[in-house]
Amino acid sequence: MEEVDEQELHVERVAALDLGKAVLEACVRVPHESRPGRRMQEVRTYPTTTVALLQMADWSRVWGVTRVVMESTSDYWKGAYYLLEAAGFECWLVNARDVKNVPGRAKTDKLDVVWLAKVAERGMCRPSLVQPRPIRELRNLTRYRRSLIRDRTREMQRAEKLLEDAQIKLSSVVSELFGVTGRLILDALVAGQRDPRVLAQLAKGRLRPKITQLQEALRWFFTDHHGAILAMMLSNIDRLTAQIAALDTMVEQAITPFAHQAQQLAQITGAGPIAAQEIIAEVGVDMARFPSAAHLVSWAKFCPQTHESAGKKKNKGRAKGNPWLAATLGDIAATAARSGAGFLGARHRRIARRRGPQKAIVATGNCVLTIVYHLLSDRTAQFHDLGADYFTTRIDRNRRARSLAAALQAVTGQKITIRDGQAIIEAQAA
Repeated sequence: MEEVDEQELHVERVAALDLGKAVLEACVRVPHESRPGRRMQEVRTYPTTTVALLQMADWSRVWGVTRVVMESTSDYWKGAYYLLEAAGFECWLVNARDVKNVPGRAKTDKLDVVWLAKVAERGMCRPSLVQPRPIRELRNLTRYRRSLIRDRTREMQRAEKLLEDAQIKLSSVVSELFGVTGRLILDALVAGQRDPRVLAQLAKGRLRPKITQLQEALRWFFTDHHGAILAMMLSNIDRLTAQIAALDTMVEQAITPFAHQAQQLAQITGAGPIAAQEIIAEVGVDMARFPSAAHLVSWAKFCPQTHESAGKKKNKGRAKGNPWLAATLGDIAATAARSGAGFLGARHRRIARRRGPQKAIVATGNCVLTIVYHLLSDRTAQFHDLGADYFTTRIDRNRRARSLAAALQAVTGQKITIRDGQAIIEAQAA
């Protein structure tokens, strides 16, 4: 027998909530007042308004409830969780998959909340990670900023398709359609300018030598109809750009208590200030919640699932995790791969050649999370890149040479040996 890292499973006074948008079911289970070993329970229905939730909190307090457990149903759990947390209750948010009612029983809201209370009082569920308020507020800002950036990108793509509809091939000549030159040309089109030669003369910087190509690309049948739609698109892009800039300022203010951790994470190859802000917003800064770096990687679902049955292990791939964190890690992996330098870029390219880009992104994200864990666990830690030659320097050159010689011998039929670093063809193989 070995000691396990678990505490007493039984919770004497527990409440469970089955949440909906308009109403919720609440079940309180406590010890029987006169019969030892027996339990009492009561189920009540409450609206999800603030007044009703306060009444439910008073009712739970009367019965001496020490833990309130609820399922993570959409966003409906947030109001009840935050209110009960502020009222001094220990709140657990659990995954609905982990407390699913067993088959063969009738399924109603009242029976579901009773089952959840039974599971919770026996400790047969685990709480999900709910970040403290400063991290939650930072997360709201970073997620909304990313959403607005995506909206702006979609609007830019719509504008490019509109130009294609008018036979304007500007994006074939200008790498940044909404750069300085591109935006000047688009504004001129909206203002009513239709002469390709006049539009081409708006080119700036390195596009000046391409004026002839710009003239050809701007020979079109752009009409006032296209101009009206393009004006709306440009207005939306400007509005979104201004909102993103405002959010940048708000994020800078919200990240101030975690400025040191943000500077640590910004040192990671392929990351930067924005990626560091998003990682802190999703993961937090308290790594004591995770026993090891592997637990953080597993929580983020950046590792394969373990699935073993009848002694056979099956490949399940990685589960669905936090899409916001996954997007940030994917950006870091892609940037590191494009940079051509550093350990992360070398790892991405090495795996992409053998197993494809998707596996490479997951593997690189796994490494990034491991680095994040160690940086956030130690305020004095600094990121040290292992270098792009990390894998090549760890190869046993003699062993690699012998392996290649054996492969070549199998193909050519000649006996090849490696002597003093040189390949020598000794004789024809029999």
